[in-house]
This record gives sequence, C-alpha cells and structure tokens, in this order.
Amino acid sequence: MDKPFNTKEATTELAAVLIAVTDSEAKVLTVEHGTSLPNGPLNPIHRSLQAGARQWVETQTQQSLGYVEQLYTLVDTNRKTASGHYLIYISYLGLVREETNHLESQATWFNWYQYFPWEDHRNGRPSFIEAELLPIFKHWINAGNTVAEQKSREQRINLCWGLSSFAWNEEYVLQRYELMYEVGILPENMAQNVILPKEYCGQSMVHDHRRVLASAMTRLRAKIKYRPVIFELMPPTFTLFQLQQSIEALGGITLHKQNFRRFIIQQDLIEETGEMDPTGPGRPARLYRFRDDVLLERSLSGSKLPISRSFN
Repeated sequence: MDKPFNTKEATTELAAVLIAVTDSEAKVLTVEHGTSLPNGPLNPIHRSLQAGARQWVETQTQQSLGYVEQLYTLVDTNRKTASGHYLIYISYLGLVREETNHLESQATWFNWYQYFPWEDHRNGRPSFIEAELLPIFKHWINAGNTVAEQKSREQRINLCWGLSSFAWNEEYVLQRYELMYEVGILPENMAQNVILPKEYCGQSMVHDHRRVLASAMTRLRAKIKYRPVIFELMPPTFTLFQLQQSIEALGGITLHKQNFRRFIIQQDLIEETGEMDPTGPGRPARLYRFRDDVLLERSLSGSKLPISRSFN
C-alpha cells in the first residue's frame, strides 16, 4: 500500500493567482479573508504541476481555472518542513471572468490595489508616495555604510519609483515590493522598521503570498503589451471604452482615448457585432467581440494590445 501523503512532509507548495476584471477594476481571488492565495502542497498523485494547481483552486474556491501559466518558483526562507527543508513555492497565474454565485464561502475577490495602493496611477501619482514613502526612502539611502552604497540605493529608488531622470514603469511591481520589504516598510518583514497605515503599505498577506501576487502583476502588465490575453478577462461582447478601462485597470495608468481606439482597430483583433450597448450614459455604444481566429490562436505572437507611452 502506498504511504499516505503527509502535508507536513511536503517541500513544495502550489499557489495560484487568479485575476479578473469586473466593473473596470482588477481583482484577485483570495481565501482566508483576503490574507492568502489559493494554495496547497503538491500531491504526488497529480499528473502535472498544473493539475495540482487546478485541483487546489477548485477545491478551495469552487472556481475552475481557464487560462493558466506558470509564474516563478520561489523559496520561502521563513518556513521549513518537518525535515528541515525550506518550503518551495511554485506559483501560477490564471485569468478568469469573475464568478461570485458559486464560490466557496471562504473565497473572496479583492481589488488588487488593496494590496498595492501605490501601483494605481489612473487618477495621477498617489500623493502619499511623496508625502509618506519618499522621506522613508531618503532616510534609508542616508543610512548606507558607504558613499557607493548610498548612491546605489538612490539609483534603485529613482528607477523603481520614476524619480529624477526615470519615468514611472508600471511593470516594476515586484521590484518595488521587494525594495519596500528591504527598507522595512511592509508588515511581512519581521524586522519592520516603520509602521505605516494600511492605506499606504497595503493589505498584508501570509507567508510570501503578496510577493507571489506582485510577480503575477508584473507578468500580466508586461504580457498585455505584446499578447492579446486581455480577451480572457473580457465578456463575449464589449465596448471599446470597456476594453480601454479594463487595460487601464490592469496597468494602473490612463490611456489616450482616440489613440487607443485607433490602435486597437488597426491591430485587427476585434470586430463589430452589429449591436449596440444601451446601458451606458449618452448614445448607445457599438459592441465588439474578439475575432474567431484570435480566440482560436491563443499563442498568437504577432498581435498585441500594448500599453504605450504614446497613449498617455
């Protein structure tokens, strides 16, 4: 008889980041009252890592996975198994359309900017970055042991936060999170140096789960620039404004309306349905759908939905 699987002996854990866009807001599916991602030990009975991730997600949330890809393998140096090994995370990114009617009671969708409030620049750069975070960063820079170390810290801050000669780069989600962790701002760091209100440092998560979420945001913000994965998050029909708002929600920035529409139409990824959306304010807007060949060829590499600086 096979030896029963003991989760305490497991050295590998799967964590899934499920993303949806609802009402122009990017959301992540969580468990444990928003403090954890769907997760669980890798069971030897699974035929693949993805099969294990799918089972844990469906068991914990009753939400089936559609599009899924592996993110990163991370080592949680704060946790060890019974045998003394560090726990390894294998993380996955899944894109779904939000479902609330059939979710397990412990599963909840949260706006991902609750965890990363500094990442939402749709209404301009959050004022607390300059007022609350930069003074802490400057103190950390000055605390460097040598001039070279201080200069290196300053360059990292400038690059990550779009200061000096650098522009804000929405893809640096993970780098900004890890820098804030190193500085000692985040509650996940047991040696936290500065205690900030949640509206500045964001909602914490257990273990390394917020780091996993940051890596997923980084991957998705980069990917929507060169792959049409956005259709995985959209309803079957949508207006151009809804499509723009969805991309803005993911990127945390605003896009120039006319330039965006011109570019999307030129990419030839969508087509008109011949119907109108009567629900919006003003005149009914045209409804679009993604073309059938785009839906069939999910690995299409030549088309893109970029977040370009020329849209700003």
